[in-house]
Amino acid sequence: MQELDRLRDLADPERAARDSARHKRDRETLGITPAALEEVVAEWRAERDLDARIALAEALWDSDVHEARLAAARLLVQARMRPDDAAWAAIMDWAPQIDGAEIDDAVMTAAARRVVADPTRLDQITAWAGSRNPWLRRGVMLATLPWAKMNNPKPEDLEIREKVLQLMLRLASDRHGGVRQAAKLWLRNLEKRDPDRVAVWHSAHEAMAAPEPQPEPLAEDAPQSDDAPRPDGDQER
Repeated sequence: MQELDRLRDLADPERAARDSARHKRDRETLGITPAALEEVVAEWRAERDLDARIALAEALWDSDVHEARLAAARLLVQARMRPDDAAWAAIMDWAPQIDGAEIDDAVMTAAARRVVADPTRLDQITAWAGSRNPWLRRGVMLATLPWAKMNNPKPEDLEIREKVLQLMLRLASDRHGGVRQAAKLWLRNLEKRDPDRVAVWHSAHEAMAAPEPQPEPLAEDAPQSDDAPRPDGDQER
């Protein structure tokens, strides 16, 4: 595959070793800088029609090379894409395979564009909030981030925003650090546009996270003093 060969020509073994150690995966890593990778992807994007781009993206993903998977996702980052059903299907096929932050960022950036183009797809995204894969739980926030950044949301956009905020009451306390960080990012972006709503959300989250008060002991449960009558009625002599 000549495109994969092109990526291998850009490999930096020293950087690859550092990146591979950071990713903690057995996947082949080439150590290509983000700028160099973006330059190649832009070239591929410009010289292909949509069908050819999707076919290339799928082939790059299937190679299971780290940078090839990043390139695959970036090939599908486009605001206007019609028809985009095939691109959406590819993203949904990749999503369960995500196992790291960089690939998650790349795939969810592409997913966000397709969800904005067709908000009916949000049900598929928000369902990830209950996934066992933490990168999919993280993906809920990344793919819906455009709604946190909207300066003039329409009523339907506010409904979507509220749905995500409700999901984040639990996701913001997720056991996985990457999920918690994504929730903070989402909230920081919304706070710039609607600080009052974020303040209300924080109050609800704090109340949800607070331990429930212990019930007062019933009279019969109260501890007896040393000089209280014993159950058999005998006093200590």
